[in-house]
Amino acid sequence: MSKTILIIGAASGFGKIAAFELAKKGHQVIATAQIYPQMSDLIREAKEHGITLIVDKLDVTNPRDVEYIVKKYNDIDILISNAGIMEGGPIAEQPVDIIRSMFEVNVFGALNLAQGFIKKFVEKKSGKVVFTSSMGGLWTVPYVAAYCASKHALESIAEGLRTELAPFNIKIATCNPGVFGTGFNDRGVDSIFHWYDPKINFTPESAFDGAAESLAHQLDPQSMAEVIVNVALDDNSNFRNVHPKETEDFVKQLQADAWNTKS
Repeated sequence: MSKTILIIGAASGFGKIAAFELAKKGHQVIATAQIYPQMSDLIREAKEHGITLIVDKLDVTNPRDVEYIVKKYNDIDILISNAGIMEGGPIAEQPVDIIRSMFEVNVFGALNLAQGFIKKFVEKKSGKVVFTSSMGGLWTVPYVAAYCASKHALESIAEGLRTELAPFNIKIATCNPGVFGTGFNDRGVDSIFHWYDPKINFTPESAFDGAAESLAHQLDPQSMAEVIVNVALDDNSNFRNVHPKETEDFVKQLQADAWNTKS
């Protein structure tokens, strides 16, 4: 049965791939982008691939955008909350305004939008919200700790929603990507050097030496987008969905080890 699916953060990466895949499967897909130029690119690319999408603008930190989207698309079946930003750097020195901006998008923006649609889901006692979280929502990656903190917060929100909304037949799920080559991680690393200065900051520049090697071994995002698609469409999906399996195993081991980690 065809579903109406709203995907936030569909201008690139997992969101765009998932939007295209869902539309190919015959679902009505509303794909949103943060700014108008991204909308234009998304419309053009969908047309080039013969894919039918509804494309709209949504900046989750803009109250007018959120109000407009919730009011306009008031009968969706599934919300895929995929908008997110990452800025890296040592959390002991990272400017707090940068950390706050990540929380505005990754936490408050995601929750505010979800609340708008959840009210509609409660009325019809049906609906699903899928949050794109991160492996960083389940452990803390050095030098992106603030980003991980925002995703830890999102994980708690998702777990609370899952429990509280179960009586209303509303399903909640998270998808937790490992390291995939969408450009997201590259931008996160690049952002460090817009404020970090080895002449001023006490964190040595050598602390970031491993970043280039990590970025050189990123995975094809197609498989992660397919996980998001499958989770969205599966009425009995797992709540938490880490991909790939190697990342899931790694995270589970880190969580077990954490009980014996010294201060």
